[in-house]
Amino acid sequence: MRVVAKFGGTSLGSGDRINRAADSIAAAVEHGHEIAVVASAMGSTTDDLLDEIKFEADDRDRAEIVSMGERTSVRMLKAALAARGVNALFVEPGTDEWPVITNDLGEVDVEATRERAAKLAAELDGVVPVITGFLAQNHDGEITTLGRGGSDTSAVMLGNYMDADEVVIVTDVEGVMTGDPRVVEGARNVGRITVDELRNLSFRGAEVVAPSALSYKDAALDVRVVHYQHGDLLTGGTLIEGEFHNLIDMQEEPLACLTVAGRAIRNRPGILADLSAALREEDINVDSVASGMDSITFYVLEDDSDRAEAVLHDRVIADDALSSVTVEDDIAVVRVTGGELPNRPGVILDIVQPLSDAGINIHDAITSATSVAIFVAWDDREETLGIIQDEF
Repeated sequence: MRVVAKFGGTSLGSGDRINRAADSIAAAVEHGHEIAVVASAMGSTTDDLLDEIKFEADDRDRAEIVSMGERTSVRMLKAALAARGVNALFVEPGTDEWPVITNDLGEVDVEATRERAAKLAAELDGVVPVITGFLAQNHDGEITTLGRGGSDTSAVMLGNYMDADEVVIVTDVEGVMTGDPRVVEGARNVGRITVDELRNLSFRGAEVVAPSALSYKDAALDVRVVHYQHGDLLTGGTLIEGEFHNLIDMQEEPLACLTVAGRAIRNRPGILADLSAALREEDINVDSVASGMDSITFYVLEDDSDRAEAVLHDRVIADDALSSVTVEDDIAVVRVTGGELPNRPGVILDIVQPLSDAGINIHDAITSATSVAIFVAWDDREETLGIIQDEF
């Protein structure tokens, strides 16, 4: 196999952990695998360096300063591999082998990076490159950075462009867990998870793989997250499957919008559960939910609206805190889903502004980490779909 192994700061946080990392790399090489390594700065070195910049420094100088963490890591790890008889070389910006190139805007130059990564991949037979994560180099040879979580981005990007079979993220967690083990009891490892699931978790606080990295994963590239104490780069942990698909989708059937009004609904524990359970008991599927301080809105298929209204009305009658339920039919929904949405500043404006310019009233907008759902009148659905398709 051809593997890109990324070692995070905690997995390189001490001499003992560097030895452990070198052991796992040497074992994989001994079994005949081609290994490229991406190394983060040891421990909290990058944050420590940033904290010590108590003066005005431009972006170029800051990048040069923070690069010292990764530059140190690759030298330490290369030396540890050499002590085990592994032919390794460290690769950092400025070296002939350096692969990650950015343009004048600080964005990855895909064509140049892909070309350099392929050249580096051709040299993997018999040598292990140890590459600085997080860092990049522009066409003028100046150091740039890939932003927060940049080492993950380096690893998955290079795994893609070097035609690797797998990227292994070595970190201080046992892969993706069912919950935060520091908070909940009985948390266990999730053996497999889709890239879309993980992306949503990542943008909601799960610190496993940087969201920016996952956009470089394709269906042919496996990504695995393992604990640094595991010792085997190629087994265990969590396997991340699939790839992102940008999708614009329009619900084929009209929806109905049912709004339940009541006093301080948001401060009523269990009210959403009660109303949802009532709809479930009648086998009514809820497409989407939106809530306000004094209302909860359910979107259901229009064919189910009469039954849904009757169910919710019974709950309104039975609960003094609820005032009324109202129904609006002929609603359409167009959804935009894509892995890059969270990294696109102003994405909501990019959707609503052209709709506003076309005189289309937006009934509702519901967002998640990687999708935006726009609700409009049924008669406006085709024009709305066309405008959004043109925009994306």
